Amino acid sequence: MKKNGILVVISGFSGAGKGTLVRKLMEKYDNYSLSVSMTTRDKRDGEEDGVHYFFVDHRKFEQTIIQDGLLEYASYCGNYYGTPKEYVEKQIAEGKDVILEIEVQGALQIKKKFPNTVLLFVTPPSADELINRLKGRNTESEEEIYRRVGRAIEEAEWIPKYDFLVINDDLDECVDSLHNIITTAHNAPGRQQDLIDKIKKELEVISKGE
Repeated sequence: MKKNGILVVISGFSGAGKGTLVRKLMEKYDNYSLSVSMTTRDKRDGEEDGVHYFFVDHRKFEQTIIQDGLLEYASYCGNYYGTPKEYVEKQIAEGKDVILEIEVQGALQIKKKFPNTVLLFVTPPSADELINRLKGRNTESEEEIYRRVGRAIEEAEWIPKYDFLVINDDLDECVDSLHNIITTAHNAPGRQQDLIDKIKKELEVISKGE
């Protein structure tokens, strides 16, 4: 019996290492597909349509909203960003576990629409380590770092809404832990309805002596 994949949403504090974690996960295991977002922003040098984003104009994006073609979407700095439903459903039907890396609000939007989605929140082992990683990137000013800390305080309030908390201390161990969580999630009864129905029918046949 061919198994469908599942949708996995990964969120986490800025500086928690989400991007590196996802990249290493996909390099090590071949059963994952990274969701490609749709956006109305202009394509940048080196970006490919359908690889980095699905690039569309505002009219097309708004039509997709009306047609309920997005799992979630948001507007940022005058442009739309969203997750195409058709692309994700196709990958899942092909047996791929689809990874979607988005912020907390979008993650909870998806969980509301699709309760079987697995929500994972990534965090460093401590607040001090988070600050060290933000400073170590050398990409933000001191002011920006503390703005991100303020955002992290807000995001922490929503962690209990997630299914799993993933502590990114040792990267290799964290990748394996993440893979094991997703593999185990396949066995949740809510994702095994076809098998449950099959067993029930077989038991009914046996009980009737047929």
